[in-house]
Amino acid sequence: MTDKLRVFTKDDVDPAALKGKTVAIIGYGAQGRAQGLNLKDSGIELIIGARSGGGSEQRALEDGQLVMPVEEAAREADLIAMLAPDMVHGEIYEGQLKEHMLPGQTLLFGHGFSVLYGRVKPAADLDVVMVAPKGIGQLVRREFEKGRGVPGLFAIHQDASGDAAKKALAYADGIGCTASAIFESTFKAEAETDMFGEQAVLCGGVTALFLRAYETLVEAGYPRELAYTECFHELKLVVDILHEGGLDKMYGSISETAAFGDLVNGERIIGPEVKERMKDVLADIQSGQFAHEWILENQAGKARFEAMKQKRRDHDIEEIGSHLRSYMPWLEGGGNNSGD
Repeated sequence: MTDKLRVFTKDDVDPAALKGKTVAIIGYGAQGRAQGLNLKDSGIELIIGARSGGGSEQRALEDGQLVMPVEEAAREADLIAMLAPDMVHGEIYEGQLKEHMLPGQTLLFGHGFSVLYGRVKPAADLDVVMVAPKGIGQLVRREFEKGRGVPGLFAIHQDASGDAAKKALAYADGIGCTASAIFESTFKAEAETDMFGEQAVLCGGVTALFLRAYETLVEAGYPRELAYTECFHELKLVVDILHEGGLDKMYGSISETAAFGDLVNGERIIGPEVKERMKDVLADIQSGQFAHEWILENQAGKARFEAMKQKRRDHDIEEIGSHLRSYMPWLEGGGNNSGD
């Protein structure tokens, strides 16, 4: 087992690192907006780099942010945070940032992908850092507003100035991460573990698991409503308990029947053979095979990607799920309008 990651808090932040400096955010989606609002509330001079007439510009203006074209923001800012989708980083850097950035400026990423896989090859005279909150944008903003923070990771790819770590930690402090904790990592470790977690558990693994379970009950003749409720709806209830207190809290919160079934049959469902397939997934990530496939998919126009998403959207669970969620007023937005 590797050693624990080094942890940093507010006590490790140099207040002078971004004092009198300007930060530009490129990409004002959920994460960019959350971080931008937090930085603004932290008193950091901020620019939003956005295309004229685009949705990002409109959202930023509505939030009272200063908005400039990306090229102008690159010239004006001391630190540029690249928070646009990974696949456009190369195009943005080469076409709109590279010729306008000066030695000593900082290029910050929220994910290690585009640097690790060569989508962006930053000039050697730039500081290149990463600050990656471990939470979606809405959570990053909500916890900041409560005076708390979402834990995160930071990493240094290039330290041209000698102060790259200070600037990364000051940025992390500005978005609220140091109110909780920020751990030192690397671009490689962050990118590979992040993608593996998404594919093996958080998105790919969980989605495949509840779809197969739902299909099993429906094909056995049980009502679709029961299959949805037992194999999908109640998933959040258990995940929330696990998130709050781990396995020990779960076993203290569920029935003994559920706990016995978990201990007896959990490994029958997710056994050693699944772990071997997970190792294959990790190997594809570590070798760059997954990144290569994803880059080619984007270059080809993402037709296969969109077709696979549509196939999932057409699954029977979406229709019955939309119907049942219409009876759950506590859910934000209710149903998903896919079958009512």
